[in-house]
Amino acid sequence: MSPIRSATIAALASALVATTLTGCQFGEAEQDTSPIVIAADLELSGAAAPMGRAYQRALELKRDQLNSSGALNGRKIDLRVKDNRSDAAESLRNIADFSSDSRVSAIVMGGCSECAVGAVGVINEKRIPTIALAASGAISSPVADRRYVFKLGPNAADSASALTTELRRKNVRKVALLASNDDYGREGVLALRRELGKTTIKVAGEESVKTTDTEVGQQVGKLVKLKPDALVVWTPPEQATLAATSAQQAAFRGSLFFDAGAAGDLFLGAAARATEKATMVFTQTMVIDDVIATTPAKAARRQWFQDYTARYGGYNGSSSFAADAIQLIADAELRAGGPAGKVDRDGIRDVLETSQIDGLSGPIRMTPDNHSGLMPQALTTLVARNGRWRLAG
Repeated sequence: MSPIRSATIAALASALVATTLTGCQFGEAEQDTSPIVIAADLELSGAAAPMGRAYQRALELKRDQLNSSGALNGRKIDLRVKDNRSDAAESLRNIADFSSDSRVSAIVMGGCSECAVGAVGVINEKRIPTIALAASGAISSPVADRRYVFKLGPNAADSASALTTELRRKNVRKVALLASNDDYGREGVLALRRELGKTTIKVAGEESVKTTDTEVGQQVGKLVKLKPDALVVWTPPEQATLAATSAQQAAFRGSLFFDAGAAGDLFLGAAARATEKATMVFTQTMVIDDVIATTPAKAARRQWFQDYTARYGGYNGSSSFAADAIQLIADAELRAGGPAGKVDRDGIRDVLETSQIDGLSGPIRMTPDNHSGLMPQALTTLVARNGRWRLAG
């Protein structure tokens, strides 16, 4: 190689190094490729395990979709899951561990209302944004005492309003109510009484069940003897299925109505006959294969339904809430900005508080005055037909 050519190559190499250094030192900030760490406290064993496992599947699917989409600007979601064994004390320990890890951006909590309410103090103290998938309104209200806590899922007042509208439409005159003896069940009873009080529909009687009960026949039997036109079931999915079977065994001839908290698997399995023609208030995503995808949001919901079904062989209605929680947190992390590799929990909280998306569950709107984001318009009426839920009408 000639001396002139060698010198030229050396000069070009030096210029390239200098340009690279100048870009690093004086150009735009280095791209943040650190993981977005999202923790999840779920009921993977114990009484609420079926729903907890459905949430876990949804979180993992949505994580994989976002990580492969390129939408996170070169970053990846790192999902860290702990089992709370359907126990509020264990859940609190999990929340304390997650919040003490500075790498964790936010927490997703499962379907245990008592767990979420019990963790509010630690969540606020550690200033870690948390989205709970449980139903109780006490999780996110009053907002002044729950600045870092948000909720996804149907609200009791919205479910009660939708159920009452459907009861009136079907000319029901007398109802009996079976509700879970927990925060959401008690909240539901009050909301339903309030809505029914605006009508001529009479409440013949009320019975309660524990969320862990595996036998509800006695309570259902008492209600059936009152000969109501309709039995309203305001319980988690497992008790709702038991109630339908017990009502069938008691030769109940009236109609069954389920609130949104009773939603579980799309296919009703062994309870198919007992639930035939039952009505449930829930989000459209549960039956999106019955809906024509006329908007991008509906197309995304249909794709989610298909992807979940393809991976897991079935569909759980509440899976969309978990997926929306991951989406909200990832969006908030990216919008909050901050130094590369540093978690800005306060920034994430501030973004979450004003988040507005047309989610997989339906329209979601968070505000400084309302941390429970699912809009009433997300709810629709479903009916059980031939062993699965279908869009009513």
